[in-house]
Amino acid sequence: MNQTQLQARILEVKPLRHTPAGLPALDLVLEHQSEIIEASHPRMIDFIIHARALGETAMVLSKVAMGSEIRVKGFLAQARKNSGRVILHIQNVQFPSKGVARVHATV
Repeated sequence: MNQTQLQARILEVKPLRHTPAGLPALDLVLEHQSEIIEASHPRMIDFIIHARALGETAMVLSKVAMGSEIRVKGFLAQARKNSGRVILHIQNVQFPSKGVARVHATV
């Protein structure tokens, strides 16, 4: 199963574009920081991940300010065939400060 949940801060939002099929598409860069326990020891996690949203989710995220905290659910896929880069495809976004899901769209 390929499902990912992540709380992250928006570092970068590219300009909204449209796919050849006419769907709104948005590329983002997200930063995640947290501490987890691994093998009974605390471990700091800090990474940057590229993400993409389509449809209604892209439209909503295109209006969100840089630095905003979001919770996302989606899946991981290769960015392009034969590339080693992975991208997070966002299917659902929540805004923790509001405590309410604002968008639920299937990509």
